[in-house]
Formats: sequence, C-alpha cells, structure tokens
Amino acid sequence: MADNYIPLRVNRDFGDIITTYFDFFKQNIKKFTNVFLSYNGIFLVGLLIASYLLVSGFIGLIAYENTPNRFSSGIELEEKYTIYMIAGGILFFLIFIMVMVLNYALASSYMIKYEDNQNNNFDRKEVWEYTKSQFGNILVFILLMIPIYIGFFIVSIIFAFIPIVGLFVQYILQFFIAAWLGVSFYDMLQNKKGVTEGLGEGWNLVTKNFWKSVGVNFILGLLIGILIFIALVIPGVIIGIYTFHVVENNVDYSTSVVSTIVYTLGTCLVLIIAVYGQCLSQFVNGILYYALHEKTYNLNARSKIEQIGKSE
Repeated sequence: MADNYIPLRVNRDFGDIITTYFDFFKQNIKKFTNVFLSYNGIFLVGLLIASYLLVSGFIGLIAYENTPNRFSSGIELEEKYTIYMIAGGILFFLIFIMVMVLNYALASSYMIKYEDNQNNNFDRKEVWEYTKSQFGNILVFILLMIPIYIGFFIVSIIFAFIPIVGLFVQYILQFFIAAWLGVSFYDMLQNKKGVTEGLGEGWNLVTKNFWKSVGVNFILGLLIGILIFIALVIPGVIIGIYTFHVVENNVDYSTSVVSTIVYTLGTCLVLIIAVYGQCLSQFVNGILYYALHEKTYNLNARSKIEQIGKSE
C-alpha cells in the first residue's frame, strides 16, 4: 500500500486539491466505511428508533386528522401520536449532535493516521484511540461552532435584504467559515494544540489563501452534494413507488405494518447517508489543510532537502 500512498503534505493548486480529494476518496472509501460502521453502530440503531417514532407519529396524526369521527374517538390518540413525534424529534436531535461530534473527529483522525503512517494499513482502533485522546478539545471545539454559526445566521439575515450581492456574500461567508473551522480542526488534532490555538492557525492559513479555500469548499461541496443526492435517489424512488401504491389502492397506512417498515427504513437510510456525507465533507478540509500548511511552512520540502543532503 506504500506504493499507492498519496502524499498529503504537498503545496497544491486549486485543481490538484480537487483531483487529490477524489484519489484519496477512491483509495480509502472501503477502509473508512468500515471505521464509520464500527463506531456508529449504536447511533445507527438510535437513528432507526428515532425514525420509527417520527414515522409512527406522523402517519398516526395524518390518519387521525382524516378520520371522520375523530372527536368521538377521544383526544388520547392525538396526544399519543404527538408524543411519538416529539420523542422522535428530541432523540434525533441528540443523536445528530453526538454523531456530528464523533464523525467530525473520526474523519479527521483517519486522515491524520493516514498521513502519519503514509498508508492506510492501520487498525481502526488506532483511529478511535487518537480521537479519544483529544476528546476534550474536540467537544469544546464543537460547542464553539454553535455561537459561530449563530453569528453567521444573523449576518446572513442582514445580507438577505441586499438584492443579488447579499446572496453572493452569504455563500462566500458560508464556505469561508466551513474552510476556517475545518482547517482549524485538523490543525488542532494534528499538532495537539488547544482550541484557540487551532482556530488562530486555521484563520491564518485560510485568510492568506482566501479564494482557494472558498473555491475548494464550494466546488467539492457541490460535487459531494450531487453524490449524496444520487445516493438518496434509491430510497426516494422506493418510498415514492410505495406511496403511489398506497394512494392508488387505498391502503390503510395507519394500521399497515409494511407502511411503517418502509417509511421507517427509508427515513433512517436518508439520515445515515446525510451523516456519511458529513464525513466526506470533512475530508475536503483535510486535503486543503495539508496543502495550505505546506505552502506556508514548507515542512515536507525541507525534510526532503535534508534527506538528500544526508544521503550525499
């Protein structure tokens, strides 16, 4: 595998970063998917339960509203289905936060181990151990992302009142923040820095390479979005066909076990694909981080020059 190793610490231009991302993706998709499934198993089960509660509550409320004598049947059913939806929503939100923290870190740790070993012949436990060793900083970093994105949301609302120009500014800010936080996170984990140090270094790297950072996140974000959309076509088509069958044949979906299973699995699969897409997005900023870091500090180039000098 060493012969197939893709050097990450290389000063790459815009096009090379995009090409390298897809080369890395093709080489590591199988190995990283194994890591993803290994450490997300319990959360995937949780997403399945959350999907069941959401689907059961949603279907139940629709059926209740369409029942002619719903008032005579009492309000208990409406409360029951509402509780299902609220419980499912809360469970989904909690799992989503935990999954976001875990996978943001796992994707970053995987790439760091790949670079440190200069191959992907490392055990998945090494990825978890590296993540676990810096879990405190990871949690603080994720918590700091919340006020940062709240601030971005407020600024976006302000720019929304500016025709055309405001829209462009919103997108530029969005991809800048994605690049800044992603690069900062890698620097924090790679060099085992504090959160503020990582954010400071990420700001330094991204602002000095503003348009490259924004452009890479825009292009690869768009391409990853298309890949995710294609992946979502399968559950979307299945759910669409089944819904057409339900409508055409007047199936009582409120009491149908098959309906609950189809919609629950479909919803769960959509959520899993969305979570996996988040990991792929974090790889983007890993490639970007190593390219910007090498451009700024030339560590890999200096190391090779020193090795040549020693060999002579």
